[in-house]
Amino acid sequence: MTIEANKRVMKQFLAFINTASEALATELISPDAIFHVPGRPEPLQGPSGYLALIVMMRGGFPDIQWTLEETIAEGDKIAARFTMRGTHQGTFLGVPPTGRKIEVKAMNFYRLSGGQFVEEHGQPDLLGVLQQIGAMPN
Repeated sequence: MTIEANKRVMKQFLAFINTASEALATELISPDAIFHVPGRPEPLQGPSGYLALIVMMRGGFPDIQWTLEETIAEGDKIAARFTMRGTHQGTFLGVPPTGRKIEVKAMNFYRLSGGQFVEEHGQPDLLGVLQQIGAMPN
């Protein structure tokens, strides 16, 4: 696929993470895809693994939305910079809901094959999230 085609797939991926659509998950994520998540000893796998990650985020921040700020594509790889926004309305990483709003950055690196995501290395600003919900000092 071309770099432009990969960027179009990235925009579809943004719709997926903002809606948690199972149909988009199946369309965009390879069953063999692996997702390296900070703090988890083993990567998540396939559409169900990525959906589990989104469900975990939505458990703490039901209104969470990602804005794609920038993408850089080269060959089968895409680097993406996101801003995550939401309201802490559920328990997140053991922290009870505070009603506080968050706005943090994330940098993720993806590899695509045949129009599907096959690998991700995600780096969300979890320290920023914890600071903004009052679980860590600023």
